[in-house]
Amino acid sequence: MNELLEPGMIVRHPGAPEWGKGQVQSRIGDRITVNFAEAGKQVIDGKRVTLEILRWNES
Repeated sequence: MNELLEPGMIVRHPGAPEWGKGQVQSRIGDRITVNFAEAGKQVIDGKRVTLEILRWNES
């Protein structure tokens, strides 16, 4: 599912709900950079974590 992620999408980390909603900043291979409301910028290993998509990009 992480392969669908694009900058601007809103996601949640299933293992860290306290981080709140996050906006995808970039995805390079399995490295996903997300800016979370309560945890700031985090780099997620997409091999280990599947982020939950809350909102798709609106074109």
